[in-house]
Order: sequence, then C-alpha cells, then structure tokens
Amino acid sequence: MTAGTSGTTTTASSASGTTTATGPGATEAAPVTTWQRHRARLGATATGFGIRWRPSPYLVLGGLFWLVMSLAYWRVPICCDFGQHAAVVERLKDDLLHPRHPMADLPGDGSAYYSPYAVAQALFAKATGLAGWQVVKLSGPLNLLVLLTGIARFVRVLTPRPWAPVLALFAMVLLWGTRMAWWSGYLGLMSMTGNLGYPSTFGIALMFWAWAWAGSLAGAPRTLWPYAGLGALCGLILLIHPITSVAAVIGVAAFALPGCIDRRGQSCRRAARVGAAPRRRALVMWALTALTALAVATTWPYFNPLTLVGDQSVDWIHRQLYTDMPQRFWLAALGLPALFLRWRRNRADPLVLMFALDCAVVGYGWLSGHYTYGRILGLTLVPLQFALAIELTAPRTWGNRRAALAGATALGALVGFVQIQAGAVVPRTLDPIGFDQPPRWPSYAWAAAHMNRGDVVLTDGYRPMRSLPAFGVNLVAPAWPDASLAESVRNKRLDEVRAYLDPATPATERAAVVRRYHVRWLLVAPQQPLPPEAVVVSWSARTGEILARVSGGKGVGTPSGTP
Repeated sequence: MTAGTSGTTTTASSASGTTTATGPGATEAAPVTTWQRHRARLGATATGFGIRWRPSPYLVLGGLFWLVMSLAYWRVPICCDFGQHAAVVERLKDDLLHPRHPMADLPGDGSAYYSPYAVAQALFAKATGLAGWQVVKLSGPLNLLVLLTGIARFVRVLTPRPWAPVLALFAMVLLWGTRMAWWSGYLGLMSMTGNLGYPSTFGIALMFWAWAWAGSLAGAPRTLWPYAGLGALCGLILLIHPITSVAAVIGVAAFALPGCIDRRGQSCRRAARVGAAPRRRALVMWALTALTALAVATTWPYFNPLTLVGDQSVDWIHRQLYTDMPQRFWLAALGLPALFLRWRRNRADPLVLMFALDCAVVGYGWLSGHYTYGRILGLTLVPLQFALAIELTAPRTWGNRRAALAGATALGALVGFVQIQAGAVVPRTLDPIGFDQPPRWPSYAWAAAHMNRGDVVLTDGYRPMRSLPAFGVNLVAPAWPDASLAESVRNKRLDEVRAYLDPATPATERAAVVRRYHVRWLLVAPQQPLPPEAVVVSWSARTGEILARVSGGKGVGTPSGTP
C-alpha cells in the first residue's frame, strides 16, 4: 500500500490484457495469469498473432444504451429549459464577446449561462451555420458519450469487475422513485429524453471523470501536474454548472481526505509536526488542486461563479425537491445495505464519504432555506446506486442475504421502469400498457416564422415564454431568474406584462408598456381578450394561441430560425 493512501492497488484482467484499479475503493483482485492463459488457449506466439479481441460487457451494452437514448432524446420536441439553452447559443452567435441577456433585450453581463460549454456550442454554431436549437440537440449524443465513458472510468477505479459498470449504469437510470423527477441534472431514463443536451449533463459527465482522476491520484500519488489538471477540470465544472460542481468537489474530497487524515485521526497539521512527510505532501498536492480550480473559475471573463454563493433567487423553485423527496427517490434506498457493507470494510470508503457529505449539503439546504442545494439530490443517489452495483457483481457463490438483495433490486428496477421510466424508450405506437410519455410541447415555429431576430414579444404563457427565445427573439419579462438582471426588475416586468393583458388597464398605460419595452408582438391564449390596438397575424391550430402585431417595436435582422 502506498504511503499516504488508505486503499490498495489491485490488478484487473480484461480480454486484451491486464489493467489496474487503484484507489481507496479498490479492494478486489483478479488473477494476473489471465493474459498468459488467454494466449495459450489461442495458440498465440511472441509475435502476438492469433490474439482475438472481445469487447467488454459495458462496451456492448453501453453502446446499445447510447444508441437507444440518443434516438429517444431526438424524438422528443423541445420543451422546458431547452429554449433557454438554445437562446444562450443564439445570443453568443450574435455577439461572442458581449452577449445580450438570454431572454430579454437587456445587457447580459454577469449571466452564469455564458459558460465555456455554451461558448463552445456557439463557436460550433457559427462555424457550421446551425441554429441554436440544432446545436443543443446535437449536443445530447455527445454529452451521453462523455457520460458513459466517465461512468466506466470511475467504476474501474472502484473495482475491476467487468459487469460492475453495466449494473451501475442501469441502477443510475432506473433506481429513482415512483414519482417523476424531471429536473436538469437528474439522469433517470425519462428525464434524459429532455436534458441530455443541457450543460448540467455535460457537467455531470465531467464530474465522473474528475472522480476517476481523483481516485487514481489517491491510489498512486504523482507529480504536481496531474493535481493541477484535476483542479482545472473542477474549475471547468464549476463554470459549466455550479450546483453540479458541489457534488463534484465532494467526490474529489472523498478520495482526498483519507490521504490527509492518518489512521489515528490526526489532522494534516498534527501529522506534519511529527514528520509525516507523505501526508504533508498529500496536503500540498490537494491544496494545489483547490487553488487551480479557484483560479480557473475566477478568471473566466463572462461571470464570476463565486458571486452565486448565497443567491436565493431560485430557491423557491427548488423547495418542492424536499417536499416530494420520498416519492421521487425511495428506490435508491436499496443501495443502503451495500453502502453499509462498504462502511464495515473500510470506514474511509469513498462512496460512504460521498454519501455522508452529500446528505450534509442537502440537509444544510433544508435547514437554511437555500433549497437550490437540493439539486444535488439526484447525485446523492449515485453512491447508493454504484455501491449496490459493485456488491451485486461479486463472484459467486452468493449467500442468502446477497441473493435477497439481488431479488429486491431486480423488483425495484422493474417497478421504476414500469411506473416512470418505460415511456422514455417505448414509443406510444409500440406501447401495450400506456406508459407515461415525455412531454410533448407544441412547436412555436409558426409564430417565430413571422418574427425577426431581436423582436420583442409580450406573453405570459408558460410554454411560449420558455420556447420563443430559442428562435432569437426577446421577451418583455424573462421566464427565469438570471444574475445579469436584478430580480426586482424582472418581477416589475412580469407585473407590467400582466397589467397589459388585463382588460381593465387603460389604453394609455398599455401604450406606455409597448413603448417602454419596444414590443412588436403579442402571443396570447385563446381565452385571453386582445386589446383593440393589436392586429391578428396568425394562430396555432394545435393550441389556439393567437399571434398579434402591435406598433411599439421595429423588426430588425432576419426571420428567426425554424426547428
């Protein structure tokens, strides 16, 4: 065992040779003679001829999963937060250095949506001429590929068992609960159909790579550069999706802490005083990781993520994550026995530490009222799901307890699939039962076809407010809070939208709203009365919504794109 670590180094066999799994969680070892036996069986010689490559179970099943989920994601129309992320790409396409607010005709300085991920998407859109919504759609399969490879790499740090990544993947997408958890960053089968192209998914994919990197460093300490590289990756995750970075840092800390605390529980400072050089070196290395992450995050020119600490503008949205917690997540509790066994074997097991620290952050969110921290609930399940997968891939023969756990897991996965997740991969035309399907929002291409880029539309509809900005147009009042716009200003704009659409509002006040915000278009529900000054231009045959023109704005640019 390497000094300064709490784990062991193990050797794992594969069809093409031997690989090593290192880190605090790597405790299983495979025979080292597999390679020689394989060569002898095939009649291979020293030249290497006669060696046949066989793909791992994860390569086959993970590749199939990638194909099925990419197709499932592609068939779902844009909905929910999709329009917001497509709008971000459109604003960066218009002005890469000084983009406007993602949803309104306002400055965008300080908006956390302008992350390195969004800038890369915008550069790709400018190079190819694709629309923002097309780039977000194309990002889904790429994000899923990074996610799947990250899961494989992370599980290999914990165990060499070839079926462990397969079970970990399917536990992660099935073992949630029996109530829909449709949130950005929640990676059940159903929610994947909507959010694979989001920054949160790419951030989670990088998170698994960061955890695998941290595990390899904990198992075999190296020079300064790998620690600095890990810090840069953590800083990148912080810029791409700040709330995911909380879970990412917790996972890195779960691997780092055992190397900074000796077996007697002495702190690094105490260990340094008594001459514990390996632990002192570990402290310096991990400090470099933290400093590099901080440097990367704070030098990004578009926004400073540290200003988001303590922001309460979206806490009200996330409160329901706590109130509906048992129904959304109870199936993941099947992993508690496996996590307990890991704790019995090793008090400093990284999955155990991850789960404990995640629970502490979630608890802080509840007690403090900063409910946004509840967004990591989906990632809090990962230690449970992955511990369960590793336990169930242990070599046979099994005892009664493990067999019972396997049966309960199979039943839980079936319940989760049938109750919530099946509609993600079973089209309605092939559905014999009537599974819940992903959202099927109407397209607003019919309305965008009449608008030019930069036009301002006034609407209070839930769906058009979240969809229309994807076409390059602006709203009077943005649908979501944003650090680049004071929440008091956004609320005032929402009030003025409601006042304009109120039939009791005098014509002079309506005209003032139109002039103040340069409104050119109205989009109203069929039951909403139109003001006398509005001229109907088009309407939706599906929803009955009406598009009307008013004279407060002037069209600029070219007609918006059509998905």
